[in-house]
Amino acid sequence: MMRFWPQTLRYKMILLTLLTIIVPMLVTGYVVKKEAEDALLAEKRTKLYGIARILDAYLGKGFDPILEEQHVTNADRATKIKALSSVLSSYTDFVAKNEPGIGVGYYSKDLDAIITYGPSSQYADKVGLSIEPTHPGRKVMETGMDLVEFGPLVRGNIMNAMMPISRNGQVVGYIWANELTDDIQMQLDALDRKIYLFGSFGILISVALIVIVTGRFVKDVEAIKQGLENLEFDLDRRIRPMPGEIGEIAEAINHMADSLLEARSLNENILQSIADGIITVDNEGRVMTINQAAQQMTGYGPEEIVGRLYREVFCDGKDFNSKLLETLETGRNHIGIEMDYPVKIGYIYISLSSSRLRDSHGQNIGAVVVFKDLTERHHLQEQVRRADRLATLGEMMAGIAHEIRNPLTSIKGFIQYLLETNTEEDRKEYMPIIVKEVDRVNKVIDELLYFARPNPTHYQTVDINELVTKTLVLVQNKTTRHKVDIDLTLTPNLPRIEADAEQFRQVLLNLIINSIQAITDHGQINIRTWGEDQRIFVEVQDTGAGIKDEDLDKVFNPFFTTKPAGTGLGLAIVQRIISAHQGKINIVSKVNEGTTIVIELPVSQEGVGNEI
Repeated sequence: MMRFWPQTLRYKMILLTLLTIIVPMLVTGYVVKKEAEDALLAEKRTKLYGIARILDAYLGKGFDPILEEQHVTNADRATKIKALSSVLSSYTDFVAKNEPGIGVGYYSKDLDAIITYGPSSQYADKVGLSIEPTHPGRKVMETGMDLVEFGPLVRGNIMNAMMPISRNGQVVGYIWANELTDDIQMQLDALDRKIYLFGSFGILISVALIVIVTGRFVKDVEAIKQGLENLEFDLDRRIRPMPGEIGEIAEAINHMADSLLEARSLNENILQSIADGIITVDNEGRVMTINQAAQQMTGYGPEEIVGRLYREVFCDGKDFNSKLLETLETGRNHIGIEMDYPVKIGYIYISLSSSRLRDSHGQNIGAVVVFKDLTERHHLQEQVRRADRLATLGEMMAGIAHEIRNPLTSIKGFIQYLLETNTEEDRKEYMPIIVKEVDRVNKVIDELLYFARPNPTHYQTVDINELVTKTLVLVQNKTTRHKVDIDLTLTPNLPRIEADAEQFRQVLLNLIINSIQAITDHGQINIRTWGEDQRIFVEVQDTGAGIKDEDLDKVFNPFFTTKPAGTGLGLAIVQRIISAHQGKINIVSKVNEGTTIVIELPVSQEGVGNEI
């Protein structure tokens, strides 16, 4: 298809102009042709109905009065047809004679026969015949409505206008007036020939005018085209002055060439002065340019790597996956990727961005990488992270020491006391206290081990509403019923989620027990579940003492607690379990008003590890 499309501007303009002229002309001609055809057919329809009405008026009161005048009212069918035809055929022949090409006649419904068909000289043999059961004339007699029909009927291919004969409220037959469609088509063809003739004449005149007008314009455009081709190799070449708008275009191109000369020098200076390293490669992966900053970072000079394959310099023999080459091969851009980067001696830590390199036409000509040396900052960040870890470890060890020292101090004091007194009564009183303090130490150690040691997670499909209900059974006893009212609002038909039921039951127990302990006298705990966008939400809200604003950021830290007997590991374990389930936990609290904790969990755990 494209090989037939003109390649030169002149012929493209001629073709385009012709299309803008010819298409409207053809559309207009088609519309005029259709309207003319419709008008002609409407005129034919009106004419034929007019003739039918004349025949209807001539018939007078109908067929029966004619039969009475001819004294054949009780005669057989053939006699009646002959009598009616003898009276009416002269008039139908008269009408047909005055309207050449027109066929007219009467049809009797009672006799089911053609009474007359003018001109009789051609169609006398049709008198007495009955029309087919599917003939449209029967529809006219059944409906009592006028009808125009095209098609092969008694006379042949005709346009037939049929009108019912209604007398005394009854249809006694129908009248027709028709014309052969060949005659109509001849008139339509003559009309089409005139439209085609004048349309073709108009197109020829348009072509001549277009060729003349485009000649001068194309000549100037060719001069600009040649000038642009020269600028590709020499920006000092200029296009000759020209008159009018074309001259303004030529002047703008000359001004653009001056700007390009200045920009090229400026871009080269910017490229060499920029603080970030820049390396470009062509489509084969060969280094095209390396700026001054990249030379200083990598230790390579342009004479060492320009023209060489980037892979040979930076990848071969080194454990390095180049993002630049990945961009060159796949077209995928990278932004702000931090990684170790091989240089002439060792590695540096950089932040890089890579993208495809395109020319002014949008064609891929290679790829470019821009990178910044973050080695020093990376070392500082590592030192800060190491210091943070040591500080966290120190806080944790302090918490452990505090949680274990208190019960050990109590144990030591009671044992020293028993060593001195050693009475049965004292042993009964103080030995249970010693056992309780030992259990407290064990609890701290168990929770610490649970928090510090990864635990296998066994995922299964869980009904969150059922899990909440069963967990409440463990905390609802005489003490809690007297102290708190628990209200459940569980959204029905929630999707089952993939979760470790035992671990999540521990999450709910910790949260509910914390809420109970936060209520001093009597209060309310509201537990609510709902779903949204393939995620399940569980909310635990209490009317307890609340948490101070300065403590909200610390509640998930290990060994942080506001309760005298708390270990400070409960919420830390809760957060760890929720994180292992790829969920989120959010806490909002106000002192003396209560606390609201919302857990958000995905329905599916696809891609999640099996440990926390």
